Amino acid sequence: MPELIAPTVRLHAAWLEAHDEWGPGVHEDGFGLMPSDEVDPPSGFAAWVARLADESEPAKAHDADRVPCTYRWIVEGERVLGGIALRHELNDFLLRVGGHVGYGIRPSARRRGLATWALGRMLGEARALGLDRVLITCEVDNIASAKTIEHHGGVLEDVRDTELGTARRYWIKL
Repeated sequence: MPELIAPTVRLHAAWLEAHDEWGPGVHEDGFGLMPSDEVDPPSGFAAWVARLADESEPAKAHDADRVPCTYRWIVEGERVLGGIALRHELNDFLLRVGGHVGYGIRPSARRRGLATWALGRMLGEARALGLDRVLITCEVDNIASAKTIEHHGGVLEDVRDTELGTARRYWIKL
């Protein structure tokens, strides 16, 4: 049975296994991984996990381009299956491109309903934060993600060209 957990250094090897499965150059949505993050050595991984924990604290100072964000890993036993992130607010970039929620499921764990399950849990966290609606975007040709969003009541606002490619933009009322 899957569960959502806060990022932890305990799952370093399991996370690296999931990361390797995505392959080089592929972006893993929902993990908050930046190009500058050094996740292979334990010290770098620990620093990254600590940054994710700090970003979830609204009272802490954040870089100008970052907003408070709650990160959760989708795990089953000791296996990392994916990640999901709930941004507590939107800046200009997130309003145009990224939205409140980002998620990704490792290729070998797809088609099990994990993204739908995890999104449902994170929408509960969004309600607890006081959000009354959330913006979720996906690549225009990512039909699985579009179906996940629509399953939770996502209403398509538009499809637009962004810095990261053509994206569908959905709003979900909470």
